[in-house]
Amino acid sequence: MIERADQLVLNYVSKAADAAHGVLRPDQRLDFARRLRARIEQERHGSQNARDVAKVLARFGDPVALVEREARRLAEAAAAERREAPDAGKPAPEEPGSTRRFPAIVDDRDAPPGVRTYRRIAQERVGESPGRGLPFAGLRRAAMFSANPMATGGRDARTIVKEHPRETAAMVILVVAALLVPFDLPLLAIFPIPLVVWAGGAVIVLFSASWQPRDRFLGVGAPLLGYTLGGVLVGGLRVGSAPGLEVFLTQFWSVSGTMFMIGTGVGVAWLAYRLLDVS
Repeated sequence: MIERADQLVLNYVSKAADAAHGVLRPDQRLDFARRLRARIEQERHGSQNARDVAKVLARFGDPVALVEREARRLAEAAAAERREAPDAGKPAPEEPGSTRRFPAIVDDRDAPPGVRTYRRIAQERVGESPGRGLPFAGLRRAAMFSANPMATGGRDARTIVKEHPRETAAMVILVVAALLVPFDLPLLAIFPIPLVVWAGGAVIVLFSASWQPRDRFLGVGAPLLGYTLGGVLVGGLRVGSAPGLEVFLTQFWSVSGTMFMIGTGVGVAWLAYRLLDVS
């Protein structure tokens, strides 16, 4: 979570620095990025919550607009210095939207105490859970591949995939392992190929820090649980009154692969759900 919050800040400052390329001199561009980062950290108050950080960045507005205002401020400051050469030691006057201290944020503006209190309550209610009350609002927000991370709190699918490539690859590998089950593939040494592929994905999941230990074990254990317990239960039901271990094993092998696929689907869905953190 900490990496994701910091990444939002870095992405925002990088966009501003890219927009300043060719508009500001290198030294001006560096100073602008440094002051912007410092102001964001000041408004962030040390928060490591990605949703809170995204709201702070949204209050700063479009990075391109910040660059335009900075360029305008620098141009007017230079013009003022040329006009007032005798008073060169005086600081150049700043326009109301100057980015020397960066744009005023809603919370910074003077307002009666009552207004500030109700404004804060309203912002907290709006920001706690965007789309609350709408069915599957979190899932719809996560599926917004082209969404602005600041509008989705960093929870759109494109941002998740970009920031968690290893975890995404692990889930894809698990799905591939399940899809290989129906094919009559040769053994790799003494192991079925789907099992080898699943083991590779399971190792990545188990060593990932993006999930809690419980979630990791549930994600990789669901296919095994489906294969064993599901195969025993469904195979036993299909045996019916027919006696004999051979009949049971025949039914077990016929359904265990399907149960492994179902378990994999459940496990990957759980891992994806926990990674998206839409609850």
